[in-house]
Amino acid sequence: MNQLNTGTTVRPEKSTDTVTQPGRGWKVVVHNDPVNLMSYVVMVFQRVFGYDKEKARRHMLEVHEQNRSVLWTGEREVAENYVHTLQQWQLTATLERNEED
Repeated sequence: MNQLNTGTTVRPEKSTDTVTQPGRGWKVVVHNDPVNLMSYVVMVFQRVFGYDKEKARRHMLEVHEQNRSVLWTGEREVAENYVHTLQQWQLTATLERNEED
């Protein structure tokens, strides 16, 4: 099992908006799980993506109610890094091709 580094913040060089931009073909998706507390998920979204508490809470509720939330859309390499980081925080995250591109 991986140890969590609760002092780590990961920020990409690009914007963390979920708005799809031309040529940005990958989505970071977090899926619902029965393990993590809602407050923990909010904290992870804040630390990993730099979201304010309200935006992190909205994404957490989307995960809870719809079983998934697209947290970020962009270049594959950055998206892969986000997925890996979320998995280190013990969240279920996947990388998906953005079919809207």
